[in-house]
Amino acid sequence: MQSDNWTQKAKDMGFRSRAVFKLEEILKKTRLKNIINVLDLGSSPGGWSQLIVKKYNNSRVFAIDILDMEKIEGVNFYKESIENIHLIKNINQLKGQFDLVISDIAPNLTGISATDLENILVLNILTKDVAFNYLNNGGSFIMKTFQNNNLKTLRKNMELSYNLVQTYKPAASKKQSGEIYLYGVK
Repeated sequence: MQSDNWTQKAKDMGFRSRAVFKLEEILKKTRLKNIINVLDLGSSPGGWSQLIVKKYNNSRVFAIDILDMEKIEGVNFYKESIENIHLIKNINQLKGQFDLVISDIAPNLTGISATDLENILVLNILTKDVAFNYLNNGGSFIMKTFQNNNLKTLRKNMELSYNLVQTYKPAASKKQSGEIYLYGVK
């Protein structure tokens, strides 16, 4: 399947975005099972949350984003910045109990390379830290980032916290896109 067909395929299957195929491929490769509590950071428009609810019937998904997200059955959505996640009582009560934290967050790009690279790194490190604090021991973390000069630094930073770190470039990612996914196990 060509990458330009992923969006149509997602739409035909009732998903909100092509991103579901990226997450699905990573989930298959990592063979994750027994996923109950899931934290979706940067969840709008909700494709990843949709996939989790469909794939893991008994899962409880908690999604957070600064953008609005249309309701998804089985997903508890909170419109908030991840910097304020500690203020969300229902999520904070489960701190240390999440089996999976997923993040499709990306900052708004300015077009100024140095600024964008720094913003991506800062947001990725914040996301990595939030995930680490909310995951249970043995829990998994999947994060979108970008291939750039800071990727090696980010990966080394992640390796300091996580027992296993792997890199994935799913088939549904546009070939010209610099996006790449880091997977970690606490």
